[in-house]
Amino acid sequence: MSVWVDRATLEAGDTPIIGISLTPKVTLRADDPNVNTPTSLSRNGHGNLASAGLSANGLTNYKKISADTFREAGDGVELKPGEVALRSRWYRCLGGRTGAFCSRHPDLEATVQCLGCVKLNVPISRSYFCSTQCFAQSWPEHKKLLKQYEEENNGKSSGRKRSESSFGGDSTNTVHIRGPGGESWVEVSRTRTYTPGVDDIGHVLKYECVPVSKEHPHGMTAASTLETEPVAPKPKPPTRSMVPLALDGIKGSVATGKFTLLTYNVLSDIYANPDMYTNCPRWALKWSYRRMNLVNEIVSYRPDIFCLQEVQSDHYENFFKPEMSKYGYDSVYKKKTSEVYAGGNMVIDGCGTFYRRDRFSIIKKYDVEFNKAALSLSEALNANSQKKAALNRLLKDNVALIVVLEALEPPDPAAAAAGKRQLLCVANTHIHANSELKDVKLWQVHTLLKGLEKIAASANIPMLVAGDFNSIPGSAAHSLLAQGRVPIDHPELSVDPLGILRPPSKLCHQLPLMSAYAALAQQGPALQTPSAKKQKKCMDEETCEPRFTNYTVDFNGAIDYMFYTGDSLVTSAVLELPDESDILRRNISALPNAEWSSDHIALMAEFRFFKY
Repeated sequence: MSVWVDRATLEAGDTPIIGISLTPKVTLRADDPNVNTPTSLSRNGHGNLASAGLSANGLTNYKKISADTFREAGDGVELKPGEVALRSRWYRCLGGRTGAFCSRHPDLEATVQCLGCVKLNVPISRSYFCSTQCFAQSWPEHKKLLKQYEEENNGKSSGRKRSESSFGGDSTNTVHIRGPGGESWVEVSRTRTYTPGVDDIGHVLKYECVPVSKEHPHGMTAASTLETEPVAPKPKPPTRSMVPLALDGIKGSVATGKFTLLTYNVLSDIYANPDMYTNCPRWALKWSYRRMNLVNEIVSYRPDIFCLQEVQSDHYENFFKPEMSKYGYDSVYKKKTSEVYAGGNMVIDGCGTFYRRDRFSIIKKYDVEFNKAALSLSEALNANSQKKAALNRLLKDNVALIVVLEALEPPDPAAAAAGKRQLLCVANTHIHANSELKDVKLWQVHTLLKGLEKIAASANIPMLVAGDFNSIPGSAAHSLLAQGRVPIDHPELSVDPLGILRPPSKLCHQLPLMSAYAALAQQGPALQTPSAKKQKKCMDEETCEPRFTNYTVDFNGAIDYMFYTGDSLVTSAVLELPDESDILRRNISALPNAEWSSDHIALMAEFRFFKY
């Protein structure tokens, strides 16, 4: 029986990123008459033909064979007679095909190199910049780097370690080969999975694989290869600071205790379509790349509570929940009410709320399914045609997640001494996106607020409402949130085919909600720092909301918000907003991109409780 590689591809794309593991997907064929279709070789920790269902005797029912009984044909592995395994090699191109990337903006090609770095033997990856302007802006920090290397070269510092070869630690022990074009390649790994390191930046990698056996130790057929684009440095997550707000004009006594809340639509992988986000490199759109960027960004802000939208159901269970637990967060999740088939599983996105377990414990969780409210509404209609029309328009699968948390350390010492508990209600939602269905958006927001009113009536509890509302400032939905009512002459009320918005006087609520970022305009920064001054141009003066929280090729504007009950909480700081120059650079026209891994930006505010 002959076995050969049919195809080897990289699921993460052809542009490797430093620190992001590469595991090629290998498809093999066999000439055994019982094997008539390509079989995917799944990674099982050893990378071999076990999961392909192949053995020395031809086809074996793979469902009855444990993948753990097969091994990768690595160094020191003795194959049994007739046993087939896969041998893998990774190589780095040493010259002729290298690339250069900006050390400050890693997704951009370099056009400028610091000659001081060349003179002082600074790692080449840290010497490149995408433009003279980028070099000038980086100079204050870059000058410190040059000084460190100058001291090292003069013998004043011995603590810095030079980078070693990624394979074997000593370049004299590595294998060099010559390519068909005369280029030199050095072997860097003998496993199927390879994680590019610092030495790989700017270099092309090549993966080579071939089936081997004891009878054919050098390969049963010719080896199959694939080459990557030059390895790029891993972009750093966006750097944003908190802007303290003035509290001088606040009426009431503010407690010393404080907490932060973040909201972020993380762009579910099922919606990250390369055809839709043509501005983003395919490798930067891959979930395997974006997920750690998102986590690193969130963790860098260290929120006490954060609300995520568009969290894919399998990603919550397999990634977000366990990953954020490492950083001290517990969480709850509510997925939408319908699913789609993706990646071999039925999945859908939803809302996830995370909280620091050392600061809060969960008391109650409420799931809000707008579809259930739609069914109840349709039952009140008389004609079947009306019911059908109502369901067709209102059944949109959107949800909200409400949690009641208890502060483990009450913010007011006097209240704590009196035995009073400090509760906090946090609502996390993702409202329907279709811009033509503004009546549905308004109905969903109104339904959520009425539910929160019931909770407020049962307990005197501070509330926060955060999420992606898919409604711009001034829309009917935003007016209901920010003003407590919708003006009866609002133009969006004219589109109400189901009559669910009548009379307009019912479109109100009694919660004293205030926008967290509106406080930036109303209270003003506590200090006139450069960062604080910059925020003025990031805010819309008329609406007192950010100029944008979502920035795509087709749309940019504010659709994400954070509201809080102004009679129990006060905003004491907000996370600074980026302006267009922060996210749009050369060849970058929108979000997401290599640095910003969602088409939305995160919003975060610091709150303080009013004293009892």
